[in-house]
Amino acid sequence: MESGLAKTIGELVGNIEHVIMGKRDIVEFAVVTLLAKGHLLLEDVPGTGKTLLAKAMAKSFGGTTSRIQFTPDLLPSDITGINIYNQKLHEFEFRPGPVFSQVVLADEINRGTPRTQSSLLECMQENSVTIDGSTMSVFEPFFVVATQNPIDFQGTYPLPEAQLDRFTMCLSMGYPDAKAEAKIVASQLRSQPLEKIRAVVSADRILQMQDEISKVHVAPPVLGYILQIVEKTRLAPQVRLGASPRGSVCLTRVSQAHAAKEGRNFVTPLDVKRVAVPVLAHRIMLNPDALVEGVDAKEVIAQLVEEVSVPVTHGPESHRIST
Repeated sequence: MESGLAKTIGELVGNIEHVIMGKRDIVEFAVVTLLAKGHLLLEDVPGTGKTLLAKAMAKSFGGTTSRIQFTPDLLPSDITGINIYNQKLHEFEFRPGPVFSQVVLADEINRGTPRTQSSLLECMQENSVTIDGSTMSVFEPFFVVATQNPIDFQGTYPLPEAQLDRFTMCLSMGYPDAKAEAKIVASQLRSQPLEKIRAVVSADRILQMQDEISKVHVAPPVLGYILQIVEKTRLAPQVRLGASPRGSVCLTRVSQAHAAKEGRNFVTPLDVKRVAVPVLAHRIMLNPDALVEGVDAKEVIAQLVEEVSVPVTHGPESHRIST
């Protein structure tokens, strides 16, 4: 694996932190999701920096970005694009929608109707869009960041399980602490920090990094550990619907990206434990009794991870990525 991968990831994280202050763990998870070829769901109240995070990521690698503001009257064609008849040329021409960007911000996605929400399914899973029988590839890298407000339920349509399963990670930004909030206020008194963000890597380099991360070694015991954790989600008494095989794939990919961030080209159980909750918690459905008791899906996943025996692995120092 190429030397300096972990350093480049660190530069990406550091660049985004100029805008998203006091949330290094969230920024790292967001970058890891991008490099794992995944998509990110941010669930939090307005004003906590969800949109800012997406824009900062796009500017950090010079990627194109678009924003889709979901509303009940939004149509699937407003997302994917539409064929319009050109009277001068006497033929139909395609007008691409906002999904044809490298970073797509789907703002307040739960305000869109299920039909409109589902229009994102194909492009998130297959990196392509089918319109009037023609299939077109979206840009690469392709990264969807969706946001939703968990408090305001009036006029919203909860994301179905099939849609939630497409998101590699689900994160909550949370309020910053007093020190970080003071820095945020001070940084925006005269200008918007986002305007000063410059690209630290190219889009082509992001694609190269994604390819390198896909080659990070996952030893059989570690893969077995991942599969045991996912299997636990299907057997837990509090859970009505456990994580799907896609959950196993996503947990493996994100663990590879996390290992690369830490400077290794092999995955350890610690990588898996670190990312298990944000990768799996939104993929499970709790049973009615657990919901009545106020059980939190994140707590369930954290508990299940602790119940699985950690395999003993030996990662030779020769596998460590040079930084």
